[in-house]
Amino acid sequence: MQMRYMIRDCGNLRSQRVSMEKSNGSKVCVTGGAGFIGSLLVKKLLEKGYTVHATLRNLDDVSKVSLLRNLPYSDKRLILFEADIYNPVTFEQAIEGCEFVFHVATPFNHTPNSQYKNKIEATIAGAKSIAEACLKSGAVRRLIYTSSVVAASPLKEDTSGFKDIMDETCWTPLDNLPVFCSNHLLKDYTDSKTLAEKEILSYGNHNKRSGLEIVSLTCGLVGGNSLLQFTPETVTWLVSYFKSGAMEYSCMTFLEELVGKIPIVHIDDVCDAHIFCMESPSINGRFLCARSYVSSAHIASYYRQHYPELEVKQECLDLPNRQIGWGGTKLTEEGFVYKYDTNMILDDCITCARKWGTL
Repeated sequence: MQMRYMIRDCGNLRSQRVSMEKSNGSKVCVTGGAGFIGSLLVKKLLEKGYTVHATLRNLDDVSKVSLLRNLPYSDKRLILFEADIYNPVTFEQAIEGCEFVFHVATPFNHTPNSQYKNKIEATIAGAKSIAEACLKSGAVRRLIYTSSVVAASPLKEDTSGFKDIMDETCWTPLDNLPVFCSNHLLKDYTDSKTLAEKEILSYGNHNKRSGLEIVSLTCGLVGGNSLLQFTPETVTWLVSYFKSGAMEYSCMTFLEELVGKIPIVHIDDVCDAHIFCMESPSINGRFLCARSYVSSAHIASYYRQHYPELEVKQECLDLPNRQIGWGGTKLTEEGFVYKYDTNMILDDCITCARKWGTL
């Protein structure tokens, strides 16, 4: 497959290098650059003076290309590459010459493909290929992977109940999930994120001589406002306590049944956490990234109290509030500070959903 890349109004690579030297910025790669997380991460990196290689599945997608092209400083320090997780070798050119790589892209819906039989195979193969490309480049110091809390369930191995604490030692017991979780449409996503995270972390364990550090940010359900011209999927889940959409609400109940309560985090904090992990002198391993760990009943109660004009489903208020503690503190112990609390996250979800007509 022919690899494509685009430099917007940069003139030439020489002028780009001069710009980078002025800003003292490193060259970094962001896969999935036009997504909910990826687009804001690219924006923040450009504003901080980094030269950014951002990947898209299709450079002919005008809406996604325009989103990134219109970011501040994109004319000086942004290069777009066409790369597809279903053809992971296409990421090599984007990674070449970069000091840091953020692997944000993940297939949520499976695209029929002769190479991979399902989304799980594609996600694992993509993670492995990107780690290999980082090693091959000889320039990448650190690979930062965006994982999900669906990979960190505090369910006991026999699934008889939950552990007392949810922390970085928790891994979702894929072979022994409760019937509700096993039959849900998010089961493949859970499998793929869990197995891909383990695969990518293994490169940090087995390739210490290479000097490549591996960081996995296992992120909670991401809320807040967005650069996208629509309501991001996870935000629709977080406001599904009002609406009649059964699918979005079932995703919330799935997550709560899987991880006990709902770990949530603001999109701004997620991106800042990624950059924090990049700019730390040395860091590696797995870090949970969530500001709050609350029940659906807690979220619904907040909405009912502060948004009385929106009708909260009664069933949401009656859901259990499990006594599981939050132990995912490794990131804050490293010095990261969250800016958004639970209420701010939920308020921004309402603002975003109203802006794009979801509410």
